[in-house]
Amino acid sequence: MKQQLNHAYRIVGTGFCFVCFGIGGVLLSLSIFPLQRLFIRDVQQRKLSARRTVHRTFRFFIGLMRTLRIFHFDFSAEAQLKHCQGQIIIANHPSLIDVVALIAMTPNADCVVKAQLFRNPFMRGVITSTGYISNSDPDKLLDDCAASLQAGNNLIIFPEGTRSTPGQPLQFQRGAANIALRSGRGYLALSICCQPSTLTKQEQWYNVPATRPTLAIRFLKHIHIDEYCTMSSPSLAARQLTRDLHTFYQQVLHHNGQVETRT
Repeated sequence: MKQQLNHAYRIVGTGFCFVCFGIGGVLLSLSIFPLQRLFIRDVQQRKLSARRTVHRTFRFFIGLMRTLRIFHFDFSAEAQLKHCQGQIIIANHPSLIDVVALIAMTPNADCVVKAQLFRNPFMRGVITSTGYISNSDPDKLLDDCAASLQAGNNLIIFPEGTRSTPGQPLQFQRGAANIALRSGRGYLALSICCQPSTLTKQEQWYNVPATRPTLAIRFLKHIHIDEYCTMSSPSLAARQLTRDLHTFYQQVLHHNGQVETRT
């Protein structure tokens, strides 16, 4: 009975957190961001201020989920992220709240978002105010990412492009490789583990696991791309870098029991 009550509580608590997230996005868009547009004339400074606001808001949201005992968080990578600047941050993507956690941990975080989110009434104001990068135009995307890194922003990218399927091999896209090669920057590689699995692409928000999940984000290593930049063909370099990233993450996550070995 106690376990059933705890499970029911976490379903209600998860729904409450989703409502708070949506309302928070609307309130920021209607209050804080308009004030920043009014008092901060410089566009880049205004975007920086908006990103700091989102960073602090997401830290509050993570704290809310921790306080409500919806999630347990293990952010050992925070020490590496706290002082980074102009870095490409990559990670696998098992859960819906991965990007929230990474932005909460990373100062001045920029990220690539799906074009459809610009039409989301809860997130549209946040995305436009922060200047997060749309993936609608692939060529412009590469230039925008390079410019963001050059400005000292930290760019969060999921090489899979979408959430992974639990227990299945990873499927990497070439976007992360093309961005690194265009900007001439390597990666700060992280691993994300959510156990028991929850908030995956195949699950609804109310499919809460029987026990409280732990979201763990750990630093893996810095990945340098010098050898790929010297290749004669940019497309060949992107393919090879993508394969090597895929192999690296497959090995890491297989060791942690998160993916199968077949390719």
